[in-house]
Amino acid sequence: MNLDISGERAVAPGEREQHPHLAGRLIPGGHSLVLRVYYEDTDFSGIVYHANYLKFMERGRSDYMRLLGVVQGELFAQAAAEAPGFHFVVRSMQLDFLKPARIDDVLEVVTLSKEVQGASILLDQSVQRRGEVLVRALVRVAFVSQGRARRIPDALRQATLADAVASGGTVAPQR
Repeated sequence: MNLDISGERAVAPGEREQHPHLAGRLIPGGHSLVLRVYYEDTDFSGIVYHANYLKFMERGRSDYMRLLGVVQGELFAQAAAEAPGFHFVVRSMQLDFLKPARIDDVLEVVTLSKEVQGASILLDQSVQRRGEVLVRALVRVAFVSQGRARRIPDALRQATLADAVASGGTVAPQR
């Protein structure tokens, strides 16, 4: 079993082969994750409770990083060597709730890399139902190592740079 930096389970042997769509899929410029709305996601009226959209988007960001190789494999090893004890934290988030989702809806969480800077990445996330945007968010995640913001390691930077360019985003010049 592979472990993430905290020593917790990241990916079990054979998990990707047995459940290839569990973590969604990489798309040009980012990632797509399909999920279903369950009773537990809704309020008393059957509409998704607003805070649960944050959970859906966190799953999208986490699985995007997982498929890029951040929690295991060579990319993880390179990032850990450059920045021991690393992790991402949400620095800022701007949300627009446009339309509600309801119980049993099948939703798609789309995560696009829009901007890569020294220690942060700006992600454009949307929760969609059949292509219609229900919630949109701009999320800036910061790369932190040993309790401080740090420059994103080169291997991880290269993986997200390609997506930022593919999605029409911007890339800060390297210093």
